[in-house]
Amino acid sequence: MTERERMLKKLSAVDFSAHELHMYLDTHPDDTSAGDALNEYERQSQALREEYEKKFGPLTAGEDGNRWAWIADPWPWDNKEG
Repeated sequence: MTERERMLKKLSAVDFSAHELHMYLDTHPDDTSAGDALNEYERQSQALREEYEKKFGPLTAGEDGNRWAWIADPWPWDNKEG
């Protein structure tokens, strides 16, 4: 598994956990420990996204405010992975 794949897998897991906690908190809004966990997962997600985008570029088109940023070099296959 490449570094890119590992990072995407980790981000996917963190985002899944945050999504599940959002749904849980819809029915348990007073659960402060779940709210704290959600905040931590959202913090982790943001950090992972920033790290991924620094190394491999935007995850979605237009995410950086420039809808054409995805076409700029380097393309994913141009990145050299160690």
